[in-house]
Order: sequence, then C-alpha cells, then structure tokens
Amino acid sequence: MRAFYALLPLAVLASPALASPADEEVRIPTELTDPAMAATLSKMLGSLTKAMMDMPIGEVQAAVAGREPTGADKARTLRDVAGGDANLDRKVERQVAEAVPRMQAGLKAMSKSLPAIARAVEEAAAGMEDNIDRATANLPQPGYPKR
Repeated sequence: MRAFYALLPLAVLASPALASPADEEVRIPTELTDPAMAATLSKMLGSLTKAMMDMPIGEVQAAVAGREPTGADKARTLRDVAGGDANLDRKVERQVAEAVPRMQAGLKAMSKSLPAIARAVEEAAAGMEDNIDRATANLPQPGYPKR
C-alpha cells in the first residue's frame, strides 16, 4: 500500500496532458548537444567558483563555535580557509577545463537517452492507471452497509 502512495505522484506527473502522442518523437533541445553551451557553462562555473572563494565565512565559523565574530573573522574568506594557495585560481580553472569534456559527454549521453526515458515514463504511467483503477475498484462505497 505504501508503494501505491509513493508512486501516485508519478502517475499525476505522467498524466496524458504531459505525455506526447506515441507517434511523436521526443524533441531534444539543441542546447543539450551544442559544444558551445558546455564552453559557456564552464566559463560561468569558473566565475562562480572565484566568487565563492571570495565569500566571507569567518562569521559563520564564529557562530558555529558559539562566540562573537572578531575583526579577523569578518575578514576571513573561503580562499583563506582553503589554504591560501597562490595557485588556487589556476588550479580551479584547470579543474573546470578538465571537466568540460566530461560535461559534454554527459550532456550527449543524456540527450541520447531522453527518448527512451520518455517512453519508459509513458509506459509506467499507463500501467499505473490500470493499477489505480483495480485498486480503487475494491474500495468500499460510502453507502455500503457495515457489518
């Protein structure tokens, strides 16, 4: 019975209004397979990483320790806690650059598997509709006499 309630949201999500007709193929956005998008995302990730490294965290550390923040706490950033490595920015940029091919491969794999995922969700929704009809058919009616 718990499985029924756990899977009920999937049945609602996979309603006929959201499902595509069987003869219509799932369209994959070109952005998912465009290498330029991966390059743009890597630039954004690099900028976000630099911004995060300059984020002040000393006050949070003081609050976790249960004390009032000092002037040094207020000036402490994530970059300081990360070890104060002078080459940290270059290391982060290198790691982001190395992640771009993996990200592109992941986007390509996801775009290839999207039609199969959509079909599987549609099939699961159809099966769940049958199961819900069978399960609700055995529920007692409100006017049914009690024994």
